Amino acid sequence: MKRLLVLSVCLLFLIACGGGQVRRISEPTASIQQLTVAEDGDWSVVLRLQNYSSIPMRFDGLRLDLAIGDTAAGTLEAAPALQIGGESVDITTLALVPSVQARLLIADALASGRGVSYVLEGTITAAPADRGGAREYRIRRPGSLGPAPGLPGVLR
Repeated sequence: MKRLLVLSVCLLFLIACGGGQVRRISEPTASIQQLTVAEDGDWSVVLRLQNYSSIPMRFDGLRLDLAIGDTAAGTLEAAPALQIGGESVDITTLALVPSVQARLLIADALASGRGVSYVLEGTITAAPADRGGAREYRIRRPGSLGPAPGLPGVLR
């Protein structure tokens, strides 16, 4: 009985000492959650930033080239200064003056009620929230958007 008690105490001690959060840092990514076309034809892009790390990360900057189909639309660039919890997501909204060709593609998709494909390609600068320097992560993220029912000029 005494032996079992000693083993149990030792086991609990080892669990308490060996515990703690595993620090796994994984590449973040970004995708478009919503694209809204303003009356003047400019876009408001709600960008979804995903932290796949097990710890909170600080998102210091991003520079992403956006292509609609095979057409360059422009560059999304920001210093969001967002802290995103481990294995969590947050959003940031960016303004974009798109290329004429991309503007026409989106207008046609909205008018005909069909979706479009897109690709985000570039870098996200992020660092662990508690310590360490920022690092640039290269990303290439394809996706698609479709007209949002009942919301004119909005693709999701």
